Amino acid sequence: MNPMAAASAAFPHLAGAGVAPALSSTAGQAASTPFSDLLTDAVGQVSQLEDQAHTAVDGLMSGSGVDVHQALIATQKASMAFELALSVHNKAMQAYQQVIGMQF
Repeated sequence: MNPMAAASAAFPHLAGAGVAPALSSTAGQAASTPFSDLLTDAVGQVSQLEDQAHTAVDGLMSGSGVDVHQALIATQKASMAFELALSVHNKAMQAYQQVIGMQF
């Protein structure tokens, strides 16, 4: 599976949804969704995917009818979502450090 396709599936609202309105808006209009709301939603989805993976693994271990493939897919989705969130965090921190390092 393509990692970018999986990340887009994990975060459907981040797949360009917040970028296009902000770039195409005129000077008098604000962007449709604030970036902080997008990040909050993304963190919530990461948490939800991790909970689903935990539930799937618990179901697999207890023998409650969860398939091995379902548990593996759930854990991979959670892992990829976490890696994406970590990458966004790291890029945001790099941008912040560059702004702080600017001299005016």
